[in-house]
Amino acid sequence: QVQLVESGGGLVQPGGSLRLSCAASVSISSVRAMGWYRQAPGKEREMVAVIPWGGVTSYANSVRGRFTISRDSAKGTLYLQMNSVKPEDTAVYYCYGAAGSTQYWGQGTQVTVSS
Repeated sequence: QVQLVESGGGLVQPGGSLRLSCAASVSISSVRAMGWYRQAPGKEREMVAVIPWGGVTSYANSVRGRFTISRDSAKGTLYLQMNSVKPEDTAVYYCYGAAGSTQYWGQGTQVTVSS
């Protein structure tokens, strides 16, 4: 079983920063993409940022220029650096991984942007 475990969420003020982490048990050789999605109350889950293996990193228009996705292959960890956060960034953030035709999801970590 592939496990994705998020951490780093919490309360942050508008304009502030935080970093989300996702520890992945999946072997890097089996992964074709990893990323971050989020779901706000009453809304559908949406893509935030995705790193396709061998492809171009994608960002949602709403976070481009503010968020940065990265990974440490040696540590098996995916990161989302969130800068200049806005109240509309408030959501549960989920780590995502794709291996073969199977999609994997973490349990989610709450990010609340409020003054």
